[in-house]
Amino acid sequence: MALCAKKRPPEEERRARANDREYNEKFQYASNCIKTSKYNILTFLPVNLFEQFQEVANTYFLFLLILQLIPQVSSLSWFTTIVPLVLVLAITAVKDATDDYFRHKSDNQVNNRQSQVLINGSLQQEQWMNVCVGDIIKLENNQFVAVREVALQGNKSLPLFLADRNEETNMKVRQAIPVTSELGDISRLAKFDGEVVCEPPNNKLDRFSGTLYWKESKFPLSNQNTLLRGCVLRNTEWCFGLVVFAGPDTKLMQNSGRTKFKRTSIDRLMNTLVLWIFGFLVCMGVILAIGNAIWEHEVGTRFQAYLPWDEAVDSAFFSGFLSFWSYIIILNTVVPISLYVSVEVIRLGHSYFINWDKKMFCVKRRTPAEARTTTLNEELGQVEYVFSDKTGTLTQNIMVFNKCSISGRSYGDVFDVLGHKAELGERPEPVDFSFNPLADKKFLFWDPTLLEAVKMGDPHTHEFFRLLSLCHTVMSEEKNEGELYYKAQSPDEGALVTAARNFGFVFRSRTPKTITVYEMGIAVTYQLLAILDFNNIRKRMSVIVRNPEGRIRLYCKGADTILLDRLHPSTQELLSTTTDHLNEYAGEGLRTLVLAYKDLDEEYYGEWAQRRLQASLAQDSREDRLASVYEEVESDMVLLGATAIEDKLQQGVPETIALLTLANIKIWVLTGDKQETAVNIGYSCKMLTDDMTEVFVVTGHTVLEVREELRWPMGAFPLPRKAREKMMDSPYAVGNGLPCPEKCSSAKLTSVLEAVAGEYALVINGHSLAHALEADMELEFLETACACKAVICCRVTPLQKAQVVELVKKHKKAVTLAIGDGANDVSMIKTAHIGVGISGQEGIQAVLASDYSFSQFKFLQRLLLVHGRWSYLRMCKFLCYFFYKNFAFTMVHFWFGFFCGFSAQTVYDQYFITLYNIVYTSLPVLAMGVFDQDVPEQRSMEYPKLYEPGQLNLLFNKREFFICIAQGIYTSVLMFFIPYGVFAEATRDDGTQLADYQSFAVTVATSLVIVVNWAGHGSWTAINHFFIWGSLAVYFASPLPCTFRLCNAQNTLAQPTVWLTITLTTVVCIMPVVAFRFLKLSLKPDLSDTVRYSQLVRKKQKAQHRCLRRVGRTGSRRSGYAFSHQEGFGELIMSGKNMRLSSLALAGFATRSSSSWIESLRRKKSDSASSPGGGADKPLRG
Repeated sequence: MALCAKKRPPEEERRARANDREYNEKFQYASNCIKTSKYNILTFLPVNLFEQFQEVANTYFLFLLILQLIPQVSSLSWFTTIVPLVLVLAITAVKDATDDYFRHKSDNQVNNRQSQVLINGSLQQEQWMNVCVGDIIKLENNQFVAVREVALQGNKSLPLFLADRNEETNMKVRQAIPVTSELGDISRLAKFDGEVVCEPPNNKLDRFSGTLYWKESKFPLSNQNTLLRGCVLRNTEWCFGLVVFAGPDTKLMQNSGRTKFKRTSIDRLMNTLVLWIFGFLVCMGVILAIGNAIWEHEVGTRFQAYLPWDEAVDSAFFSGFLSFWSYIIILNTVVPISLYVSVEVIRLGHSYFINWDKKMFCVKRRTPAEARTTTLNEELGQVEYVFSDKTGTLTQNIMVFNKCSISGRSYGDVFDVLGHKAELGERPEPVDFSFNPLADKKFLFWDPTLLEAVKMGDPHTHEFFRLLSLCHTVMSEEKNEGELYYKAQSPDEGALVTAARNFGFVFRSRTPKTITVYEMGIAVTYQLLAILDFNNIRKRMSVIVRNPEGRIRLYCKGADTILLDRLHPSTQELLSTTTDHLNEYAGEGLRTLVLAYKDLDEEYYGEWAQRRLQASLAQDSREDRLASVYEEVESDMVLLGATAIEDKLQQGVPETIALLTLANIKIWVLTGDKQETAVNIGYSCKMLTDDMTEVFVVTGHTVLEVREELRWPMGAFPLPRKAREKMMDSPYAVGNGLPCPEKCSSAKLTSVLEAVAGEYALVINGHSLAHALEADMELEFLETACACKAVICCRVTPLQKAQVVELVKKHKKAVTLAIGDGANDVSMIKTAHIGVGISGQEGIQAVLASDYSFSQFKFLQRLLLVHGRWSYLRMCKFLCYFFYKNFAFTMVHFWFGFFCGFSAQTVYDQYFITLYNIVYTSLPVLAMGVFDQDVPEQRSMEYPKLYEPGQLNLLFNKREFFICIAQGIYTSVLMFFIPYGVFAEATRDDGTQLADYQSFAVTVATSLVIVVNWAGHGSWTAINHFFIWGSLAVYFASPLPCTFRLCNAQNTLAQPTVWLTITLTTVVCIMPVVAFRFLKLSLKPDLSDTVRYSQLVRKKQKAQHRCLRRVGRTGSRRSGYAFSHQEGFGELIMSGKNMRLSSLALAGFATRSSSSWIESLRRKKSDSASSPGGGADKPLRG
């Protein structure tokens, strides 16, 4: 993304003085103007033409046009080249102008948004593009933040909640610094002259370090005091902020990768082939030029009397030189410019098919699929790696209280009269919460025994829900009597507090020192003594409260891996039962938390509170001191139970992942969420299973630790064996069930690792990934990751997402696809070969940066396996057909040169040459490129192995190209020499000689049109029949103003000998093709042939339904803990500045093993593949 800013030297620190534009302007900070457009009215024509002529083909045809303007060289009129060239340039220019118009429109919409800026003592409306560093701006509730700013003041000193558009729908807390929160009215803000000195612009979203200098004092600034561009202000009516970063310097823009022009592998191959064809063209021109020079020297000199040379020609050599350029013009149709027009038309048709696909239309959101580009459709059929965001992409980001374990009893399952667990569709009505007037009507729970336990006054159940109603940082708002609205920092907390609310323990309100809960209709106010805040290291949070009777109790909730080690020994029996429940919940992919409590006596609490106060005032190691104090009190706790929350997957995610996996597509999840959250989702969507040989977890904080963990699965797996050695020692390391030899050749090491990909998974954290992506370790990381079936990267920044994608692109040479729904996915989407945006709840920035967009992840399978596969198949068939028909057309001129004295005389007349690719043969090949299908869409989904030829690039490559050329040359030989041999002896009906130039030309042209319209089609449909017979009808019926056709064609085509010649030529050209296809289908059919045959066999049988069954998992216990919470709320609540009254597994996809030719080619490709980075001979060090 380009922005309106000049390139500046790198900053060492950022200085911004409030209300002093003159001071800030001397630093030449970037403005807040965004520019994504490329042209304006004055620059469009020259810049666009310059860009278009950077294409090799356009420059080539411009060169030919110049040659045709030279009379001594050209044997064709200039219009044969300029008409197609102008047509191509005009179509491309209109397309580019349309695209840039929408970019201008989007830029104007963003830059012209209004902000309230404090200028000269008063608030004035200012456009976003005119906001500068050092300005004080006013934000109002639900308003987007236009810049990165430091919060100075909010109304009534309320906390500033941000619905972060860049990450999730979870709200992030921000707070004005205390010294400025009391500035009061606008007049005092206008006099504010504080100066912020902070770090230079960077891409770290979770860090900010700065200092405010004001009134000869220094005040520290942290990330909690800043507002991020792209976020939305919540929970406060207004706030004032000081602009620190604008435009490209904001965190959002720092994490946005550069917009890259994306080209498909077929485009790159076509550019190479064009150069090869040009070389072939030059060789033919040289051969014919040499022939002309020899002919003129040996023969032509004898006919100077009535065939004199032109005035400029003074020798046979110079005649040959001019003949060379003449033949370059005549033979240029080996690469006709209509090829590029046809490619764009086909791609446009494929894009419309995606837009019109009703099966990719989301009825709920009324959102269709959209192809936002027309240049990448065939690349959708070659994807090998999919990089996916998690929240909002795989999941709905909707948390539901699903199950719980209280005092050794599990609640949440429903059993029938026989004691069997009821499935979802067999369950009775949900629990009736009508007894509770404050219940949330949207909350559903299916097990009535839990509500019965609450109503019967079970003390453990009451204490369980009392903990959930007290131990949190949720804010409550009651707009009308009895209508409670919870504002939670995370949807996890919202789900837990809502569950407690429905079961009779309603969190009603809070003050800095109290929490009011309605327990079974009775208001109870607890004194809030302390909040032991959550962070990613502690993985737990606690509150200490005093109840109305004066008893002090600590309530704690957190990860099972943490809390179970802090329980009192007396809870051992309950611990064993609860652990079994946790295993069950984790096996179902639920997010678990363990709940515990501890009673504190008054004396102990007083001493502990004093130690906590001293730790909070420490100048150094404050966090470590507080953690130590917290650790002390959070010990010897009494176990209450556990909760299990379901982060609902989007519909069809497990089936989609299973289907893509069967298509040999590897899926990597790159998410900003915690490890536990991402791993649980991995199990829910069946990316991870307990059947895997091992799941490697990398969490190292240093380079050495990460390097060791990439080799040694420390922490998660105690066996002291290196990760890749484990893979190599596996009995399934090599296909066909054969063990890997002890001494594998280094050249085959990467392919051996690829062969074991189905048994392993890799999980790596963001701080570890930062080291793994360093130059000296990236190959080691990539080799291990690519050998795994699933890869999950947690806590990664947007830039790291892009770096992972770039790493795979660079070393694997595979087509990558990135899919996400938020602004934090934009960089990844831009970096991948193909970017897909999910139009969900996270705004539209991902959609705007994407190449394709739709509303649900499940549509990805149809985009790739149906539209992508068809687009690749059609484009490959089109290119093969197109090169074949043009070589067959052009090479006739080459053979004719040997029989016309190398005089650069054309076989066909000029109008036929002009219209051959535009009219006579364009529609059949276009119809095949737009409509052709080898198998129906249902079979493409049913047989995912059909996708593999695109990944292996089998249908159009250099080998296929040379086969097409050979077939075209073969056709041209027959097309020329059969009529030439017949006409040498043939006579007309009246006995006169048939062999004249015009009759020969009409016969060859007619045979050519018939052969190329018939030979390229592998199947015959109504569409094919229409366009083939229609093109032939146009050829025979069109009254063209040609030089000789009208006067001679009818007479020539009336001769039986001519038609016999055309028939013979057509049969001899087509029969070998038909015979080859028949033998291939009979002796060595590919998978699509087999599928078509099976379809015919089963045509009259009833379609079989796919079977979906629930798959349970057993195995060693893993933590199901996941809690998307954030540190900082506890301190904020206690400060008093925040008071104001949210699976199925695929079993029966009917897949057939791919034919042996695909597998053999895959093995051949793997055997010849070098390790990433070119180190084919470098063995992996175990």
